[in-house]
Amino acid sequence: MKKIHTISLEDIGLNQMSECLENDISLELSPEAINKINRCRDYLEKKLRETTGPIYGINTGFGSLYDRDISNENLGKLQENLIKSHACGTGKPIEKEIVQLMLYLKIKSLSYGHSGVRLETVNGLIDFFNNKIYPEVFSFGSLGASGDLAPLAHLSLPLIGLGNVYFENERYTGAEILKIMRWDALGFREKEGLALLNGTQFMSAFGCYCLIHAERLIRLANIIGALSLDSFDGRIEPFHPSVHKIRPQPGQSVVAAQVRDLLSDSQLIRLSKKHVQDPYSFRCIPQVHGACLDTFEFAKNIFLSEINGVSDNPNIFPDEDLIISAGNFHGEPLAFALDFLSIALAELGNISERRTFQLISGARGLPDYLVANPGLNSGLMIPQYTAAALVNRNKLLANPASTDSIVSSNGQEDHVSMGANAATKAYEIVQNLYSILAIELMTASQALEFRRPSRTSSYLEDWIHNFRKNVPFIDQDRVLHEDIEKSEAFLRKATI
Repeated sequence: MKKIHTISLEDIGLNQMSECLENDISLELSPEAINKINRCRDYLEKKLRETTGPIYGINTGFGSLYDRDISNENLGKLQENLIKSHACGTGKPIEKEIVQLMLYLKIKSLSYGHSGVRLETVNGLIDFFNNKIYPEVFSFGSLGASGDLAPLAHLSLPLIGLGNVYFENERYTGAEILKIMRWDALGFREKEGLALLNGTQFMSAFGCYCLIHAERLIRLANIIGALSLDSFDGRIEPFHPSVHKIRPQPGQSVVAAQVRDLLSDSQLIRLSKKHVQDPYSFRCIPQVHGACLDTFEFAKNIFLSEINGVSDNPNIFPDEDLIISAGNFHGEPLAFALDFLSIALAELGNISERRTFQLISGARGLPDYLVANPGLNSGLMIPQYTAAALVNRNKLLANPASTDSIVSSNGQEDHVSMGANAATKAYEIVQNLYSILAIELMTASQALEFRRPSRTSSYLEDWIHNFRKNVPFIDQDRVLHEDIEKSEAFLRKATI
């Protein structure tokens, strides 16, 4: 049975976004949200009847055409033309889970009653979400101001029987899906096309997805890093609370405490050590992983503010009798947060690959490449190459998109955020990081076997026991691509 999410004026968080992706849910509007939407629409229609002056995007052209007046009989056509003309995305279609989040977030933004759309238009989006009909939206085309115009145009096209959708693993045209569902095409009214297109829901959907996974990836990096430390015969002293108390970086202390807890009953960590200190990739796990955690918290706060607000234009305030053309669609906060998050996630991969390199190097009594007969067997030599290639890719992707701006709309839109490109780059980094950590997990679990009969902590032993059900010990060379895929799949589903 589907779980119902009520779209109200209350704030939502990453938990709701995660549940949206993981569970079969339906959306409905709260009575308060319905009232807000209807009140705003009634106000806008009354305002249009009473005024003869220009109101941007409602009875004028768009962008640099803001000074072109549109006659009353063409106001609906103006909105339909806007959707058509802005649907010019390119590249691969984005994943359905991102489209799912886009629909959710666009509905949420419109529910606040500052956008001027009709209730039936919002309900049209809800119908698509509830029936798992996902419009075809493309990767490129948004500048991150005036919002995510091209992606949101593609999201909206099926409402008027245009574009394409994915439904039950099949691709249909917008006209075909309306016929299948026995729905009428919407006829857009004043302001509606602009309200659907102006907004940051492409950036926000990608950002929420990346944050959901970043939270998991940081925890996975701590677990796998602790396993690597133990398998490398590392020292626990750098994780002592006194060290982190005198440098009060919040994430650093959290990570150190997590690693201490993960290794609390390990036999290996308590063994006498011949070496005085460990390489930075082990010794500085709290400092590096902790900085990534702090960055995650920063980015999360930015996105939680964004998804609980209104980002279209113009903004309508019935209580104040105001219609204001402003810039809430500008993606600069999101672009900065996405770029910063990308750097942090790339660094998690960077330090992970260094631990993998150390584990296969033949140091501290471990065999070269972690096989019993190196030479005849190459063991885990080449997975480190793969990790290095992915780390290089992530370093390239972590270069900020937000430092660039290209003038558009004949100079009217003369500064843009490029947040959409920051979003798609962050998404790719997330996917690559799963692979990098999967390779470290394969390597650390392989190294652990050469420390037997000593054992790591009970938590990690249980974790490795479950991992071994998917990826067995490597006693001689085999096709490791399959092991990497299985390891990555394990990381995406493992209880942490």
